[in-house]
Amino acid sequence: MKNTALTHIHESLGAKMVPFAGYNMPVQYEGVTAEHLTVRNAVGVFDVSHMGEFLVEGSKALTLLQKVTSNDVSKLAIGDAQYSCFPNDEGGIVDDLICYRLKEFTYLLVVNASNIEKDWNWIEKHNKAIGAELKNISDEYSLLAIQGPKALEAMQSLTSVNLSEIPFYKFKIGDFAGIEQVIISATGYTGSGGFEIYVKNDQIEQLWKRVFEAGASYGIKPIGLAARDTLRLEMGYCLYGNDINDTTSPLEAGLGWITKFNKEFVNSDHLKAQKETGITKKLVAFELTERGIPRHNYTIVDGEGKQIGVVTSGTMSPSLSKGIGMGYVPKEISKPGTKIFIQVRKKQIPATIVKLPFYKG
Repeated sequence: MKNTALTHIHESLGAKMVPFAGYNMPVQYEGVTAEHLTVRNAVGVFDVSHMGEFLVEGSKALTLLQKVTSNDVSKLAIGDAQYSCFPNDEGGIVDDLICYRLKEFTYLLVVNASNIEKDWNWIEKHNKAIGAELKNISDEYSLLAIQGPKALEAMQSLTSVNLSEIPFYKFKIGDFAGIEQVIISATGYTGSGGFEIYVKNDQIEQLWKRVFEAGASYGIKPIGLAARDTLRLEMGYCLYGNDINDTTSPLEAGLGWITKFNKEFVNSDHLKAQKETGITKKLVAFELTERGIPRHNYTIVDGEGKQIGVVTSGTMSPSLSKGIGMGYVPKEISKPGTKIFIQVRKKQIPATIVKLPFYKG
């Protein structure tokens, strides 16, 4: 198992550590609900240094990225970030990712930790005929996500960059916590605002220390991966391996908005045909109308007890105090307001399909 450069700090803070994507990661400190509400109401800090980072550079960089990603990378100005995915040859998803345009011919891809090797091999395979310059810098960089409504005010003293001038899915490069040339991005996964800071591994301890000093009077706390999951689910953000995978198409997952058919990309003809003929299953969000907690792989049934789908993500929402989840059902019963049932152990608990996000803070 790999450690991040902050593992010893998490252990000294009494974090519960678990294996995640090949890394020894903090799943919680004081408890999921308390940590979740810290991010919703104040400011919390996640060590997400396990994420993968690839540089794509040179005059062929855009050509490669247009080929391997579903979104239109040509729309990115320097300072823009873009959510996207790598479609596979069968119409499924290799991974979802964020693409940053750092310079005219330099892009940074941030990918899921569990898929670093798989993604790298996929990009290299398609680059053979194109010839962009690729660098896997995943082991060189660390990443802090500073999230919450008080993040901006708490962190402004650490930088000369005006943090209020970084809208969602934009970034700036500047000084932060005494470190020069830092990427400060607003691409959070929680729905409560904040920033992500990319630094070299040997700079992350300094960053952590300064961030917690600056946030001390704002109620800042370290947050584990369990709360990261409940926060993203309240927003309806997909988690690779749960809600999307190699067998789910972006159109089925509600990611048609990142699937642009004004260009050709891997298997775009298949997905275009799927769009024209219509999908047969759809990822939906639901709320339980009675007490219960839906979990990954629980069965979704209709009023007669017949299986119609499966839960991909589920939890007890700390913000809403009710069971929430997502799962795939046939398209004809995917409309908001539709009544379904979730098989929780031996009981079928009623639920209603709803529009996302669950949390509207």
